[in-house]
Amino acid sequence: MSDVNAQFAQAQQDVQQLPERPGNLTLLRLYALFKQATEGDVHGDKPGFTDIVGKYKYEAWAALQGTAQETAKQQYVALVESLKNGAAT
Repeated sequence: MSDVNAQFAQAQQDVQQLPERPGNLTLLRLYALFKQATEGDVHGDKPGFTDIVGKYKYEAWAALQGTAQETAKQQYVALVESLKNGAAT
């Protein structure tokens, strides 16, 4: 397992242990980075206007289209580290 993959796996565990729940925009960013890192570019149909949460998640993931999976993993790890240190909300 590469360093990035090990760090990504650790960040997935660390995010569950955060002392404080991140704000909604940060949660969206975490979701989008996770999806991009694990599945690549967005796929499937965009949820309709009645599924507001699904729509925002889809759009956040779609905004990362073209980002390499390794890069998304690194950004996810960096975001989780900043949350652990209290730098991001």
